[in-house]
Amino acid sequence: MHKKRKPIKIGISACLLGQKVRYDGSHQHDRYITETLGNFFEFVPVCPEVECGLPVPRETMRLMGESKSPRLVTTKTNIDHTEKMQRWAEVRVKELETENLHGFIFKRKSPSSGMERVKVYGENKIPQNTGVGIFARAFMEHFPLLPVEEDGRLHDIHLRENFIERIFIYKRWRDLVEQNKTRGGLVDFHTAHKLLIMAHSIEHYRALGRLVAHPREMDTEDLYTEYLQILTEALKRKCTINKHVNVLQHMMGYFKKNISAVEKQEMLALFDQYKNELIPLIVPVTLINHYVRKYNQEYLADQLYLRPHPIELKLRNHA
Repeated sequence: MHKKRKPIKIGISACLLGQKVRYDGSHQHDRYITETLGNFFEFVPVCPEVECGLPVPRETMRLMGESKSPRLVTTKTNIDHTEKMQRWAEVRVKELETENLHGFIFKRKSPSSGMERVKVYGENKIPQNTGVGIFARAFMEHFPLLPVEEDGRLHDIHLRENFIERIFIYKRWRDLVEQNKTRGGLVDFHTAHKLLIMAHSIEHYRALGRLVAHPREMDTEDLYTEYLQILTEALKRKCTINKHVNVLQHMMGYFKKNISAVEKQEMLALFDQYKNELIPLIVPVTLINHYVRKYNQEYLADQLYLRPHPIELKLRNHA
């Protein structure tokens, strides 16, 4: 019998799953999240307003005051729910520690759950898009290394891929920590992710390389802590076409003793077409995967850059 895989749990604003918890009794069901991502993730819904004791339906609320420490106030009656929400959030984030979350999808623009650019009304009553929802702020401060994103930003194909890629990397990191938290285990993890990290940041790629090159110079716990911190910073850097081309060219170097002149020209032509946004990344990656199998390139066969997330998500199919 196959060992059952642990689910990849993702926290999410409950309204995005279709739960009717919004101020007017409606929802904001996102079918991409439930019907596509739902095939790979198990969602843990959170509704700050309902869970902290507010009814459905309820009066709308907004953030007021200073962006760094705004108040959560109802729009008509001016009832201040700030302390109530903050007390609940402090308890809720601690409860979520037991869920083993690998990320969170927030509801954009929400005064409780917006991740960024939430409207904050100052003394002049003119809103500035500079706020963070009260629960979202508490969550991100409590789980600073977890991947987080908003539903609206997931419609950006590049932000979507970055977020989902980070979740799968974080899952593999959790598995490493649970199953093989050794210096050798970290070296193996880094080796498999090298080209994926390179596609995000050469600077962090080099820093992590230096860190794992001398693992015995640090306590294992400190080594893992520093590695994850640098890795998280690296993955926040967006991949770009030029970064991907650099990685593709780097991989081509592993075939210099194998491929023919015609095969080399075919590969370079695809790199150029990808660089000019004529074809999606999956095309040159598929060709490289073909040569990995054809020429039995063991190092590249283990590189997760070539398969960072399930192919069914089609995250590299856009030009």
